[in-house]
Amino acid sequence: MRPGGRYRVRFHTQDGEQHEIAGVYQEVVPERRLVFSWAWHTTPDRVSRVALDLRPVAEGTELDIVHERFFDEAAREAHQRGWTATLVKLEAWLQASGSAQSSG
Repeated sequence: MRPGGRYRVRFHTQDGEQHEIAGVYQEVVPERRLVFSWAWHTTPDRVSRVALDLRPVAEGTELDIVHERFFDEAAREAHQRGWTATLVKLEAWLQASGSAQSSG
């Protein structure tokens, strides 16, 4: 992972659809910040940008996500729903993972 490096993510939704996203890392600050372009395989001309910022807090780490530069309002709303659902799943996984560690 380095500025100018590329990534690609493929995933399947619960209904069996396959999706693919790719982009280029624009900024990499280890353990602090990651900025990258974001384009769906099906619409490679619609490039948006994601910035992830990590901050240590007393309880662990706080994550801020800013996804911007959308093609239109519908794309912004769809991504908001997607990120919200993803973060809900991440929170559940982290809680389950923490419970497993504390009981093991």
